[in-house]
Amino acid sequence: MIMNKQIEKYIFDHSTPEDPVLEDLYRQTHIKFVNPNRSTGFIQGKFLELISGMIKPSNILEIGTFSGYSAICLAKGLAEEGKLTTIDINDELRDFAHDYFCKAGLENKIIQLTGRAQEIIPQLDQVFDLIFIDGDKREYCEYYNICLRKTRPGSFIIADNVLWGDKVLEKNTKDPQSKGIIEFNEMIRNQKNIEKFILPIKDGLMIIKI
Repeated sequence: MIMNKQIEKYIFDHSTPEDPVLEDLYRQTHIKFVNPNRSTGFIQGKFLELISGMIKPSNILEIGTFSGYSAICLAKGLAEEGKLTTIDINDELRDFAHDYFCKAGLENKIIQLTGRAQEIIPQLDQVFDLIFIDGDKREYCEYYNICLRKTRPGSFIIADNVLWGDKVLEKNTKDPQSKGIIEFNEMIRNQKNIEKFILPIKDGLMIIKI
């Protein structure tokens, strides 16, 4: 959702201030990396932090670490002995993200794994209370179906970018990323045994309760 700058400022002014570590992470991501807008940012990040804090999960799974903003936000809501496992196929950002996990004091709460989520997740022995999907949009359906095997009734799955810059309205798109999101949304729409809702924060969050 494209947000009016004045409304965005109003939200900032009436919300708990951004964590200085996250503020620096966001700034450095925009300085150092290609496609920095993939970083979660304050508004969506604060929402993820609060949702995680409400659930108080013992185990969180994240698909798509990027520079680590969302992992930090989610990990802040973990139960006292909880852990977050984050997976990314790109190892070039691993050290950068880890440095900020340490700055946030969460290095012992966050487990970083590198590789294809479809290969890694089946090998994990945890059951996850909260899963955040933000990887390759072409693979969302695969991620979801694999993740279902690692949940229990009452678990939550949150999928990012489900509005995909309004491209979900393009019925005849040939873009594979857009097609991946559209197929995922339709798959979730047709499932009857779950609760689901699209929240129009940033580029759309699909909230799913198993």
